[in-house]
Amino acid sequence: MKPFVIALDGPAAAGKGTLAKRLAAHYGFAHLDTGALYRAVGLAVLRAGGDPSDVSAATRAAEALDPATLADPELRSAASGDASSKVAVIPGVRQALFDFQRRFAAHPPVGSGSVLDGRDIGTVICPDAPVKIYVTASPEARANRRLKELQARGEKAIYARVLEDIRARDARDAARAEAPMKPADDAVHLDTSDLDIDQVFERARALVDSRR
Repeated sequence: MKPFVIALDGPAAAGKGTLAKRLAAHYGFAHLDTGALYRAVGLAVLRAGGDPSDVSAATRAAEALDPATLADPELRSAASGDASSKVAVIPGVRQALFDFQRRFAAHPPVGSGSVLDGRDIGTVICPDAPVKIYVTASPEARANRRLKELQARGEKAIYARVLEDIRARDARDAARAEAPMKPADDAVHLDTSDLDIDQVFERARALVDSRR
């Protein structure tokens, strides 16, 4: 049987990662945080002393990416997040990571399906996914969530700067020429601004159950 794919897209800090992990655990599916791939590329460039906007440096990092680095806790830092949106606009980087994501969806390492979350899962990576959800929230709500996340890790951060970074990333992700961040035409929109994780999960679970 063809693996069942759940595609979750949306901007940073909207809650799609948390939702993806919970859905994967509930259904026994494999989970891939595709944003971590781009964070890993951006972090690799930074650690090499390069500029994430450098096409050659970023493309080389993507082509040499070691999947083991996806477990690096530094991927959740603000610097990695900012670098990820810069490398994500580079065609060579996207091409290098495209096949990896497609293979994961077609041949999940565990279970009979997969949950992929990112920016272009429903539009580019898995356009035939039976479930596509565009998870979003207001910039203010997302900035508050990211601020708490950064502070919990001991990083110094202020709300105004985090909000500025959120809006800048949104603009870059939506304006890039290749695979811009946008909901698939048949995606279900899920605004998490005023919902807790249990409410978000139940709404998503109901949708998945209706499509299986």
